Amino acid sequence: MKTRTILHVDMDAFYASIEMLEDPALRDKPVIVGGIPEKRGVVAAASYEVRKYGVHSAMSSYQAKKLCPQAIFISPRMGLYARYSKRIFAILREYTPLVEPISIDEAFLDVTGSRNLFGPGSQIGRTIKRRIREELGLTASIGVATNKFLAKLASDLEKPDGFVVIPPETATARLADLPVGKLWGVGQVLQRELARQGVHKIRDLLVLPVERLEAIAGSHSRRLRELARGIDTRPVVVGEASKSIGAETTFTKDISETRRLFAELDALATRVAKRLRKEGYRAHTIQLKARYADFTTVTRAVTIPVPSASTQTLMRTARDLLQTRLDRHGRPLRLLGVSASGLVRPAEGEPELFPDRQREQDERVDHLLDALQDKYGAQKIWRGYQRREEDA
Repeated sequence: MKTRTILHVDMDAFYASIEMLEDPALRDKPVIVGGIPEKRGVVAAASYEVRKYGVHSAMSSYQAKKLCPQAIFISPRMGLYARYSKRIFAILREYTPLVEPISIDEAFLDVTGSRNLFGPGSQIGRTIKRRIREELGLTASIGVATNKFLAKLASDLEKPDGFVVIPPETATARLADLPVGKLWGVGQVLQRELARQGVHKIRDLLVLPVERLEAIAGSHSRRLRELARGIDTRPVVVGEASKSIGAETTFTKDISETRRLFAELDALATRVAKRLRKEGYRAHTIQLKARYADFTTVTRAVTIPVPSASTQTLMRTARDLLQTRLDRHGRPLRLLGVSASGLVRPAEGEPELFPDRQREQDERVDHLLDALQDKYGAQKIWRGYQRREEDA
């Protein structure tokens, strides 16, 4: 079997870098793209000059202003960023048709079949990096490896303007001393649980008894062990980063009770997941939209390790964003929304070496329920726990 060559291309501080490119007076300045502090906006992007003060994306603009009073705030210009993105992806597709967009400024490339034409993966990566700099004036961090997980990890190691190659023979050693949170699927909650078991680095996870890891991570434990060894069999799947599928609802009366908000989120996630399945997509990124009583609107998003159209996955992810990322402190909400982006179409007939049995079971239930609801109506067929939660 031919060893794959995968590239992960990630633009550095994309929105902020474009603003500095368009206005040279902003270069080397602490630039924040996002809402202004006075209107309780959110940081969409932060230049590296402002990140050293602790500012990061998804932070409130008010907090960012406190950390860096001299920061320059600029309102997003999504049309401008989309035009740059289109040019970047045009460059990427000159080297392979197998481009999987993750967002407007990030993508995986499978260049295995391009090596005879353009040289080894490292040469292709350096050529892409040079062309982006010369033709657009922007920098990209690029990782080269034999799979998506390692390529993504490599691109993160030396940001900004990084270029890292992880050969397969060095993967385990390269991973060993990294924090366990570098593994896809290990969020803050799971990190805390692993820390209680003495697992702080990836090497610690590999020596943790199988049954103890299963008790903590459940069906995800096998995938974590494979990732910790640098094994990831998922293919690059051609997708559509710009397309998104979402649903939102405005309440007749503001809601503050978490139980009721969860019920509303579940209904929205169910609608979005069903549309994903109907249109043949899985999503990499799940976003929560929330509007407070004073009309302040915020968004929180997370990129999940395995693209999904599972109702259960979207529900859990949306609930987690509401509970752990919103900083609501009991404040009532007047609107909630759930959307999915970074859409990909599953590769037909592509077997998984390490399939996720729980995910497969969830998907079978989803498709069965879709068929029943199409035949008998959603008012007659529903998930039992959903109705119980709403009636509670």
